[in-house]
Amino acid sequence: MKFNAIATSALEWTGDGLALMLRENEVALSGDLAKLDEKLSGTLSELIEESQFEGKLGNSAATRVGGGSSVRKLMIVGLGESTSLDDWRRASAAIARLAKQQYCRTVGIAAPVWKDDATSTAQALVEGFELALHQDKRFKSEEDKTTQVETVNLLGLEGEDGAIETALKICSGVILARELVAAPANSINPLTLTETVQAIANEYGLELTILEKEDCEKRGMGAFLGVAQASDIPPKFVHLVYKPKGKARKKLAIVGKGLTFDSGGLNLKPSGSGIETMKIDMGGAGATFGAAKAIAQLEPDVEVHFISAICENMISGRAMHPGDILTASNGKTIEVNNTDAEGRLTLADALVYADKLGVDAMVDLATLTGACVVALGDTIAGLWSPDDTVAEAFLAASQQSGEKLWRMPLEEPYFEVMKSVHADMKNTGSRAGGSITAALFLKQFVDKTPWAHLDIAAPVWTDKDNGYNSTGATGFPVRTLVNWVLS
Repeated sequence: MKFNAIATSALEWTGDGLALMLRENEVALSGDLAKLDEKLSGTLSELIEESQFEGKLGNSAATRVGGGSSVRKLMIVGLGESTSLDDWRRASAAIARLAKQQYCRTVGIAAPVWKDDATSTAQALVEGFELALHQDKRFKSEEDKTTQVETVNLLGLEGEDGAIETALKICSGVILARELVAAPANSINPLTLTETVQAIANEYGLELTILEKEDCEKRGMGAFLGVAQASDIPPKFVHLVYKPKGKARKKLAIVGKGLTFDSGGLNLKPSGSGIETMKIDMGGAGATFGAAKAIAQLEPDVEVHFISAICENMISGRAMHPGDILTASNGKTIEVNNTDAEGRLTLADALVYADKLGVDAMVDLATLTGACVVALGDTIAGLWSPDDTVAEAFLAASQQSGEKLWRMPLEEPYFEVMKSVHADMKNTGSRAGGSITAALFLKQFVDKTPWAHLDIAAPVWTDKDNGYNSTGATGFPVRTLVNWVLS
């Protein structure tokens, strides 16, 4: 699919499908819209009337234009009175879906410029369109033979080729994350995920360090290895580094939970608990390496470390027992009272490792707790940080991307329920405030680096098409991570 930013207006454009983004006050046609309606023999006004289109956010309609017209199909999408850039993305996604339904190979999009910012407008339009039409059909036996959109023209946005290029680079990272998360555990495991990271490193000239099981043992990563010990597939601790060509203005670390499958261990997940979806438990690692692919192409003046402790949580005669005591690489001891709270154990050693790199700030992201889903629902991730500057930077990055975050409290007294008689701590507390106690557990493994934790358990997956996310893996929060790095 090719995107072009061109000077041509909606009145002059010719092609398969013309798409107009309209605000509520534009439904009463005037100016160029009235001229366009006249040129199309009243098709625009008829479509507005017959579909009862009011220009409200989410409204959309499409129709065929009469014979002899320079435009074959006309599509309209409402923006309401929105001031959110993400609504431009979502409107573009609606156009993408309409265009495919209407069998359009070429599409022209006429949209108002968001806050007089043509660059952000063009980038948002491309992101929405590109991501909406991405469908993961790798495991389908039949090829998709439906008509595909081939060319998208952004009308009146000439000179924004750079914004298009940026959007496509970011989308490539989102799509990588989607495909990693969506792949079943017999396709993506610690070995094959590491091979994917190796391919990224080779393609973009990034530094890569892979710690094997023996290397992790020498570093005292007992928490990570405790989770990994039941699997027949060996664990991999992966450290990928992007460095700019010149001096880096800051250094950051992104740490992603990398459980390629989570059975729950000896606290086995029962049928109906979602065990069949536990391929998504590497959503943090998927987004981490998706962000790495995007950032390697964008080439910012920022050094970024991408880290994941990758393994499976399985059951066997070697499995970690409830009641076992593990020693993490910072010397802290953990009584395992639930083998299904395994992600925080792998992250513990990954955070200790990242904390020693001397970066200016770091973030971990993980499909960590069902409690966060209960608290924030299906589309919002939780954000925890003891550092206001880091937290505000992530909230700003989230606002720009449209990937929703909500800052949650680090209520220190809640950690009392995690104290152990025989070890420094247990790996779970009570059900009450479960996502908070999980964040407090992770905090025990960060010594000096400004840090944030993202619990992304819900928004890495959607059970139905939603805006620019099609059913399945969403690639959340690759775009937020990129914005954070670029800020």
